Amino acid sequence: MLLQKIKSPYIRYGLLAFGIGIFGTILLVATVYTGVWGDLPSKKELSDFEYQRASEVYTADSVLIGKYYLFDRQPVTYEDFPKHLLNALVSIEDERFYNHSGVDYPSLLRVAFKTILMQDQSSGGGSTLTQQLAKNLYPRRKRNQTNLTVDKIKEMIIASRLEGIFSKEEILTHYLNTVSFGDNTFGIESASLKFFNKQTNQLNVEEAAVLVGMLKATYGYNPRVFPDKSKSRRDLVLQSMVKNDFLMEEEKDSLTLLPLQLDYRKFDYSDGIAPYFREEVRKQLVKWSALEQEKGNTYNIYTSGLKIYTTLNYSMQVLAERVMKNHMTSLQKSFEKSYGKSAPWLVKKKIIEKAVKNTAHFKKLLANGLNADEAWDSLNTKQNMTLSDWNGEKTVKASTIDSVKHYMKFLNTGSLSIDSKTGAVQTWIGGIDFKNFKFDHVAQSKRQVGSTFKPVVYTAALEMGIPPCAYFSAREVEYQNLKGWSPSNSGNKEEAYLNYSMEEALSKSVNTVAVKVLEATGIENVLTQAKKMGIFSELPEQPSLALGTGEIYLNELAGMYASYLNEGRAVFPYLIQNITNQKDSILTHFEPKRAKNSAFSKETRQIMVEMMKSTINSGTASRIRSTYKLTNDIAGKTGTTQNNKDAWFVALTPKLIHVTWVGLDNHEIGFRSTRLGQGANAALPLFALWYQQLNKDKSFNHITKAQFEKPNVFVRDQLNCEPIKRDGFLKRLFTNPDKKKSKKFKSKN
Repeated sequence: MLLQKIKSPYIRYGLLAFGIGIFGTILLVATVYTGVWGDLPSKKELSDFEYQRASEVYTADSVLIGKYYLFDRQPVTYEDFPKHLLNALVSIEDERFYNHSGVDYPSLLRVAFKTILMQDQSSGGGSTLTQQLAKNLYPRRKRNQTNLTVDKIKEMIIASRLEGIFSKEEILTHYLNTVSFGDNTFGIESASLKFFNKQTNQLNVEEAAVLVGMLKATYGYNPRVFPDKSKSRRDLVLQSMVKNDFLMEEEKDSLTLLPLQLDYRKFDYSDGIAPYFREEVRKQLVKWSALEQEKGNTYNIYTSGLKIYTTLNYSMQVLAERVMKNHMTSLQKSFEKSYGKSAPWLVKKKIIEKAVKNTAHFKKLLANGLNADEAWDSLNTKQNMTLSDWNGEKTVKASTIDSVKHYMKFLNTGSLSIDSKTGAVQTWIGGIDFKNFKFDHVAQSKRQVGSTFKPVVYTAALEMGIPPCAYFSAREVEYQNLKGWSPSNSGNKEEAYLNYSMEEALSKSVNTVAVKVLEATGIENVLTQAKKMGIFSELPEQPSLALGTGEIYLNELAGMYASYLNEGRAVFPYLIQNITNQKDSILTHFEPKRAKNSAFSKETRQIMVEMMKSTINSGTASRIRSTYKLTNDIAGKTGTTQNNKDAWFVALTPKLIHVTWVGLDNHEIGFRSTRLGQGANAALPLFALWYQQLNKDKSFNHITKAQFEKPNVFVRDQLNCEPIKRDGFLKRLFTNPDKKKSKKFKSKN
C-alpha cells in the first residue's frame, strides 16, 4: 500500500488521520443530508415559509402606539432598505455575499486554520448571511459540541438550498426581517422603531451602522445599555464600509465624530401611550378573532401581522395623560396631607388586615399550608423592594405588608372623551399607572355616580310634563316610611325657606330638591328613562336613586350623556375603526353604535342642555369659568358620593363628551373633606386643564370653537323664570329651619 512505502511514521499516521478525518466528515455530512440527525426542510418548505408578525395598533391619525406579539417583528420589503444599510451589513458580516452560493468555503478554511492551528478563538465562525438566515429560520436547540457541528452542516445545506430558491435581494430581505436584535425584537423594522423611533427607510448611515453592529452581540452592543461599546462597534462598521469602497474616508471621519443619539421607544405592554386603551382593544380583538375562527378564518392577533386602526386621537391622548399626571400628583399630596399621621392606611388595622388578606400573596401562602398568622409573619418580613410613587421608583427595605399599605393610599382615576355623535373614543385613561394598577376604571369599574345621575331624573320629570320652572322646596325632609331617611344639602339653614326652579336646583345640585323631583316623577318612570338613555346597569328602585347611589360604568355614563347632543339617542363608545391584514386590505370595519330611538323630545333635550350650561356658568362647576377661564361652549355636571368616596365631572361640548372619576380603589377610604373630594375640585380640573391645552392648538379649533345650537323660542320661554323664590313672611315665621319636615315618600307610578 501507498502508506507502507512512506518511511516516516509521523507522515504516515498523519496522512492516515487526515484520511479518516475526511472520510468521517463525508460520512457525517451524508448522514445529516439523509436525515439521520433530523429532517431537513425541503425546497418547497423553504419557499413557503411565513413570518410570525406582530399586530400593530394605530391611532385614528395613524400613529403606531403598540403591538401584540409573541416575537416583535414587522417585515418590510427590499425597497424599504436604504442602500447604505445593505452596504453596512455586507461589509461587516459577509464581504463576499454576492460571490458565493450560500457557503463561503475560503472563509471557512481561513477560520479553520486560525482556530485549529493558531488557536485563535476570535477568528469568527465563517458563517455567511445565508447561513445566518438558515439559523434564524431554524434555531439551534442544543449546545453541545456534537450538535453544534451537526447544526453547522445543516445550516450549510439549508443555505445552499436557499440560494437555489431565492435571489440575493430576497435573501437579504428575509435575513433583515428575521434577525434578532435582542429584547424579543426581530427584524430591522422593529429595531429601527425601537432604537430610533423611525422606519427603516428613514435610517441614516450612522444609525444603520449602529443596528448592523448589534448583530455580532445583541446585548453586548446594545446602544441603550452599553452606549460606548455600541459607538465603537458602529465606527468599526463604518471602517469596514470604507474598506469595501462603500464609503469615502472623509465621510467616515465625519460620521465617527458624531455622538450616539437614540430616540428609544419600547413597545412594552405596561409602558407607552394609552396602555389601558390598548389592553381594552386587545380584549375586543380576542373576541373578534374567536368569532372569525367560527367562520373559518384563522387570524391570530399575536402572529398574523394585523393592523388595528383605532378611534384614539394621539395628540389629545398625550395631553390628557400629561394633565392627569400633573393634577393627580398635586391632589395626592393634598390628600395625604389632609390625613397626616391619622391616615387609614397607617392606623386602621381592620382596613389594612382586610387589604392584605385579599392579596394573591396571602392566599397563595394559605394554599401552601400556612395558617393565617404564619402567612402574616411571612408577609411582614422586610427585603429589598421597589416601590413607585409620583416621583418615580425607589428601592427600599420593606415588607409585602408595607407595600400593600403604600399602594392603598393612592388616588386613582378614570377618564374618557368620546365623539358626541358617534361614540368614537378620543381619549381613554383607565388609571394612574398600568404597571402597578391594572384595573381599568373606564371599562371595568362600576361606582356610584352621585349627582351626575340627576340629569336623568330631571329629564324624566320634563318628559312627564313637569315644567323647568316648577318650584320645589329645598327644606330637608325626614321620610317616615323610609326609616327616617333624610337627605340633606351642604348649604345653610336659610335653604329651609327657599324654593328652587328645576334649572337652579340642578345647577346647584340641591339634593333635597332632586329627591322631591324624583318623588313627583315616579321611580319607575326614572328607571325607564335611564334605560332609554342607554343605562344598562341595574339601578336601585328606591328614592336614593335621585342622589346617584346606582353603580354605573364610566363608559356607560358617557354614552348616556351623549344622548343630549345626539338627537336624544345614546351612543355606545367604540374603540376600533378597521382591522386590516398586513397589506392593508380591510378585514372588518366597525360602524358607530347608536340607540335606534330618541329617549326624549327635542324640547327636553334643549332644556336639559341649557340647564347644564347653568351648572358651568353659575353652578357647582363654575370654576370652569372663574378659575380656568374657559369661555368655550360647555355644559356639564359635577358629582360627589356619600362620605366623599367618588368625585365625578361630566363635560358636554358640541363635539365631545368627557367623563372623569377620581377616588380610591379601596371603598372604605374616601377624601377627608368635601372641600378636597368634591367633583369640582378632584375631577373637574382633569377636563379643564386638558381643554385649556386644546384651546392653545389651532388644529383643535373644529372642536373648541364649535357652538351649541340655539334653543327655540318655546324653550327660552319655558326657562324664563326666577331661579329661586323665597317663602313669604308668614311661612318663614311658622317654619323652624332647625326642624326637619316629616312626611311619607309617595312616588308617582
